[in-house]
Amino acid sequence: MKAWYAVYSQPGKETLAAVNLRRQDFEVYLPQLRKKRSHARRIEWIAAPLFQRYLFVAMDVETARWRSIQATIGVSYLVCFGERPLQVPTLIIDALKGRENEKGYVDVAPIASVIKGDMVRILDGAMADCVGVIEHLDDRDRVTMLLDLMGQQVKVQTPLRSVATVG
Repeated sequence: MKAWYAVYSQPGKETLAAVNLRRQDFEVYLPQLRKKRSHARRIEWIAAPLFQRYLFVAMDVETARWRSIQATIGVSYLVCFGERPLQVPTLIIDALKGRENEKGYVDVAPIASVIKGDMVRILDGAMADCVGVIEHLDDRDRVTMLLDLMGQQVKVQTPLRSVATVG
């Protein structure tokens, strides 16, 4: 009976591992999301793995030649518990597939309930209780905000988890 198993890829080689596993007739699932990338004053949206270095294969461990996964180009190893591959609950894979949009990307929840222009208060650290305006949200869970300090506007970057909306 087929079940899903996790494969740990070499750094940045998730797609290469998926291609080579498919060539060996494994059913492969590589959940991806759209990620914003900035480079040389240019912003582009790229496909990126939802889980860095992880992808999934469906197989029957009793009949499949699963040990060949360990030697597949792009793969570091098949996640095992002892000598046997560790099964991933089908509910997890089904939930991920259920969150895919029409282009096949997994829709992830927005990183915050704040948007550019919101007034926020810093909750902790040296700037605790300072209030400012959100100027920018990045995809690494950080916010850039403008604070009024001693009559001047100062840009401050802080973790998203360290701010809360005001009022």
